[in-house]
Amino acid sequence: MNKTKFVLLMAIVGIIAAFFAFDAQQFLTLEFFKAQRADITQLYLVYPIIFIGGFMAVYVLSTALSLPGASLLTIFAGALFDLTTGVIIVSFASTVGATCAFLITRYFLRDTVQRKFGDKLKTFNDGIKKEGAFYLFTLRIVPVVPFFVINILMALTPIKTWTFFWVSQLGMLAGTIVYVNAGTQIAKLDSLSGIISLPLLGSFVLLGVFPLVAKKILESIKRRAGMKKFSKPKSYDANLVVIGAGAAGLVSSYIASAVKAKVVLIEKHKMGGDCLNTGCVPSKALIRSAKIASYMSRAEEFGLEKVTPKIAFPQVMQRVQRIIKRIEPHDSVHRYTNLGVDCIQGEAEIISPYCVRVNGREITTRNIIVATGARPVIPEIEGLENANYYTSDTIWGITEFPKRLIVLGGGPIGCELTQCFSRLGSHVVQVERSPRLMIREDEDVSTIIHQKFIDGGIDVKVSSEAIRIEGREDEQYLVCRDKEGVESFIPFDALLIAVGRQANTTGFGLENIGVEITERGTIAVNEHLQTNIPTIYACGDVSGPFQFTHTAAHQAWYASVNSLFGGVKKFRVDYSVIPWATFTDPEAARVGINVQEAIEQGIDYEVTQYEIDDLDRAIADEEAHGFVRVLTKRGTDKILGVTIVGHHAGEIIAEYVLAMKHGLGLNKILGTIHIYPTLNESNKYVAGLWKKAHAPEAALRWLKRYHKWLRKSRSETPGIPETETVIK
Repeated sequence: MNKTKFVLLMAIVGIIAAFFAFDAQQFLTLEFFKAQRADITQLYLVYPIIFIGGFMAVYVLSTALSLPGASLLTIFAGALFDLTTGVIIVSFASTVGATCAFLITRYFLRDTVQRKFGDKLKTFNDGIKKEGAFYLFTLRIVPVVPFFVINILMALTPIKTWTFFWVSQLGMLAGTIVYVNAGTQIAKLDSLSGIISLPLLGSFVLLGVFPLVAKKILESIKRRAGMKKFSKPKSYDANLVVIGAGAAGLVSSYIASAVKAKVVLIEKHKMGGDCLNTGCVPSKALIRSAKIASYMSRAEEFGLEKVTPKIAFPQVMQRVQRIIKRIEPHDSVHRYTNLGVDCIQGEAEIISPYCVRVNGREITTRNIIVATGARPVIPEIEGLENANYYTSDTIWGITEFPKRLIVLGGGPIGCELTQCFSRLGSHVVQVERSPRLMIREDEDVSTIIHQKFIDGGIDVKVSSEAIRIEGREDEQYLVCRDKEGVESFIPFDALLIAVGRQANTTGFGLENIGVEITERGTIAVNEHLQTNIPTIYACGDVSGPFQFTHTAAHQAWYASVNSLFGGVKKFRVDYSVIPWATFTDPEAARVGINVQEAIEQGIDYEVTQYEIDDLDRAIADEEAHGFVRVLTKRGTDKILGVTIVGHHAGEIIAEYVLAMKHGLGLNKILGTIHIYPTLNESNKYVAGLWKKAHAPEAALRWLKRYHKWLRKSRSETPGIPETETVIK
């Protein structure tokens, strides 16, 4: 605790101690006020301004320090002033006092509480950020909850001070009027029980519950309002229509058909969506080919003769397509038709909350799931329309090997494809406008990947923005500007744009029926993945917040179950443990929070890190690089997040995903047998490092003494019989 905090704390403690030491509480009793009322009233009549100022100061002080008597001061105000004046004085004094208590608590406790319990409070904090004013108002209007408790609890949350002030003033107004009005009749009051009666408290509770009930009613009315102009069918052709046959749409259809619902799946292009056709599958197939080329270049490291790989680019791309074809049956029309899904190829159009049109056919349905995915963002760059550019969707159709390739974007897609084409022989320039690659990861993760790229001959330009494209003498140049404003001209044969993806929300009728879209351009959904139109749900990239195939499949379960059984039971989508990996070499995998997020969120954490260059299997594989970093809650083995950089990081991290999902700590991982020699042993070693750092030093000192005692001669050691030594 710093000096300022300590001095302030001592001052507050001193005031509170003096209040009780000098029995100041006797002046805040009903009996004392009745006995001294005439004198107090006379003082007010002689010095009205000074008296009101002093009264407010006492009120603010008692409220700010949570001293007993604030309720009686409210009653006294009714006896001393008229109803209107008393309400105004108390309303402002009580709000200022409550805000002071709020600020005092926030100053001394909030950072500590958030640091220690931030992970547990995340959902609560998010709710306060979103609807804190509403919840505070509900609490204020119900005097059953002591106001000093509300002041303290709200101070520990992210609610803004101004919001706390005005909501408190508004929320406490009803109670203030009741108490001040009671004070005008103080001669008839013998105790507070005359005011705080069960009927009155019951009324306040009903008044407090009313906003909650009203909110639910308004939400229901709002949702139903968009349905009024559409006629509801007397019967339905399907229980569920799913639009989009990517990961989210396929899993939604699979689950619905498994519970024997009538499902119609509509896809305008190819089954399998981006993941199969233009995303995960082709990119990983290309990464594998590039990896083999890299191993060939490293042949001498493995005791083999040096080899310069000869890249047959057309054959590499043919292999990519062959891999897609081999996996295609998993997502095929044939398979899903056999599962009971009615698969239709065509462009869907939602014409009402109950009806979808495709190929001229109108299908009535109880519910609709939108799983239309996302597409690459195309930035506004002067001259781009005349350039030879590709995206992550179109690069798989490239026919001519690009000797000079520019990759725009330093995120996962940009980094994976940058390294792939470099290893296949392209001279690659990667341009990223952020100060580093993979900005969501910790800085040292970005540094490792950046250095690996440089070592591989990639020209990485961070803090650089693409300005325009120019053509000169049959050459195309990308003009970039760095953070100092200096422009550079980069020649290229092909340009790959990988600066992000945007949700597909237009062109199939959402705008015609009033489905809400967020500021990020995704479909707005609630915790059940339901849109503002009750019969329409959304999942996958089109709804966010993550754009991973595995999260799309995860969301699909909730969307399908909630749409089919929401009338009986709804489930809130669980985002508590979301892993992901960037498949560069080395791979970078993560689950939970990393260091930069822990700092941003003010979470009190510890870091345990194991360097993989010490791992036997990694050494044997000539892949001895990277690390396993585990963030734990301070003083415990509870895992908050894991970052792994290294060979097969995306596989190694699975153990931590399971542990976090089921609440297992590092002690459990340490107590699990891991096969030797494997890369997964690194998980056990990092757990061992954590255990060593938290060893009970006092107990170990006593054990040291105990073992020293045991080393004494056996004749002096109780319980051990002396044996006879015979020398021959």
